[in-house]
Amino acid sequence: MILGTPSAESSKLYAVTVSEGDPAWAGALAGVPLNIPAFHVLEPDVKDAADEAVYDTEIGISAMALEPETEEIIESLTEVRNGVTA
Repeated sequence: MILGTPSAESSKLYAVTVSEGDPAWAGALAGVPLNIPAFHVLEPDVKDAADEAVYDTEIGISAMALEPETEEIIESLTEVRNGVTA
């Protein structure tokens, strides 16, 4: 799953939900692990896989706005993919 979420917290919440199930046990995915890995559109591997012109047009401004949070977002998703969700 490719996320475009604006913060590390929201990114982690969505990543945990699609990988392990709804952590709040309130939604349709409560206790339903889908095991879908989540990546953020700002991660270097995602950016490198996209056409540069399209990426710059569609993501460029958002990437600049999210620059202060980028490392935290990537770190939170890496932790979820590695099974560290506490």
